Amino acid sequence: MRLSDFDFHLPEGLIATRPARPRSAARLLVAQSDRIADAHVRDLPRFLRPGDLLVLNDTRVIPARLAGTRTRATPQGDAVAKIEVTLTEPAAGGDWHALARPLRKLKPGERIRFDDALSAEVVALSETGLTLRFDSAGQDFDATLARVGAMPLPPYIAALRAPDDQDRTDYQTVWARHSGAVAAPTASLHFDDDLLAALRGMGVEFAHVTLHVGAGTFLPVKTDDVSQHRMHAERGIVTPAAAAAITTARAEGRRVIAVGTTALRLIESAAGPDGTVRPFDGETDIFIRPGHAFRVTDGLMTNFHLPKSTLLMLVSALMGRDRIRAIYAHAVNESYRFFSYGDASLLLPEESC
Repeated sequence: MRLSDFDFHLPEGLIATRPARPRSAARLLVAQSDRIADAHVRDLPRFLRPGDLLVLNDTRVIPARLAGTRTRATPQGDAVAKIEVTLTEPAAGGDWHALARPLRKLKPGERIRFDDALSAEVVALSETGLTLRFDSAGQDFDATLARVGAMPLPPYIAALRAPDDQDRTDYQTVWARHSGAVAAPTASLHFDDDLLAALRGMGVEFAHVTLHVGAGTFLPVKTDDVSQHRMHAERGIVTPAAAAAITTARAEGRRVIAVGTTALRLIESAAGPDGTVRPFDGETDIFIRPGHAFRVTDGLMTNFHLPKSTLLMLVSALMGRDRIRAIYAHAVNESYRFFSYGDASLLLPEESC
């Protein structure tokens, strides 16, 4: 398979920079093996059954984007330059791995000042990022970061507008619980309390898992032969209770539908060859592309993804490449809104609703 097999034309005007309000007012494309229906997320109860198990990612996005300054002595005096930092994941000993712009001018030992109460030392550099040691830790660091940091909007949104206070609500799921993600599980952003109540009322069940989405989710595929691409690793947790709920649903013939590609990747990582999901606590770098044999997933609710992305490869694995091409052509023709703040799709590879 070549990277060009996963390309499509997307008009720039279809890239959403703000979400629908209320959340469940977003449009929903429901695709089965040979049918497409146009609906809204609030209509989800029409397409689900009592006993369906929705798997939700309960990670919480941290305000990981920081604006700071670095000071360097020069023959003309101290020079102050601006720098933008995005935290990507915790490192050993309380340090943080991060991305920075500009990166090439930084040196180990330099300090970056973000606020009167927050600064950090550059302790290591690589070709793509750096490691920072902050001067606070624990709850003090979390509280300061919550005040100083901004939500880490995806690059394709950040290129069109700056993050603001509204994103602190918009870019967080209503069930967010465990802090650690630097990108939202965006399919989950469409759910609100009223929709959750409606689904529970009709007998839909829920299982919560945790996958801390990393900045690597936005990295482009750079190899023309997609089999040579190496996925970034992300930390995930499937509790014994969640594993048991998923395995029981499968044993009883009930559908397991992942809400978001992050939840899907995690439960496929935790599933054995027989479809039994076991407790999981570790890193996964699973790369799901056409040819993948799904062990546990019967359906997926997800947003519309970037051309040539690993997420487009994942949905192509679930539905088939030709079917996804038709689905995305329909979405473009019908002016669905794309990417993180865009509309949603419900992908059901079997005739089951």
